Amino acid sequence: MIEELLPDSVVVVEMLGDETIREAPLYPEEEAIVARAVPKRRREFAAVRACARSAMEKLGIPPQPVVSGERGAPRWPDGLIGSMTHCEGYCSAALARAADLASIGIDAEPQGPLPEGVGESVLLPSEQERLGRLAAERPEVHWDRLLFSAKESVYKAWFPLTGKWLDFMEADIELFPEPGERPRGTLRARLLVPGPTVGGRQLEVFEGRWGAGYGMLASAVVVPHP
Repeated sequence: MIEELLPDSVVVVEMLGDETIREAPLYPEEEAIVARAVPKRRREFAAVRACARSAMEKLGIPPQPVVSGERGAPRWPDGLIGSMTHCEGYCSAALARAADLASIGIDAEPQGPLPEGVGESVLLPSEQERLGRLAAERPEVHWDRLLFSAKESVYKAWFPLTGKWLDFMEADIELFPEPGERPRGTLRARLLVPGPTVGGRQLEVFEGRWGAGYGMLASAVVVPHP
């Protein structure tokens, strides 16, 4: 699902289906984070880290703990960048070498509408207007939830580059469908606050891809080196 949204330089490991998402072994540093968590939270936490360790191995890096840093962002081994996501019945980790890309953000959401009242607090008026047109073209996609996913991916790519919070209302995101039976396409996020500086260039836009399938919506944002 998410693998097809990212370039070949990114290694993606995914688990799909509740029967595959079982509690995996944790390192002591990770165990301390979820020592008091409910079983569902522990399973998701452990499963997505199992995905991350498998991705590390594919990149030739010995498996290591993935602990949470500031604002819960994962801390990756030196020389790696990455992102993780999970929702009901699905989890995924995407990793790449820091020499290949500046940052990655991924997110998966269930294929369903946002809870009532959430859209007003996370979507700009301009975004809501565009979603109305998209819904008329492809009504089978829950565009509000997809846009929420895109905002999550933008934030996950933003934070490692800035160490700062990015509010939902501080990025104006457009979704562009591509022709075909299966819903998929590209996304463009215009930053409404000063963007991060990468390779001496201040970024004003993040770009990525999105897709729908298997009862889910997914998005991925990649920040390349200049």
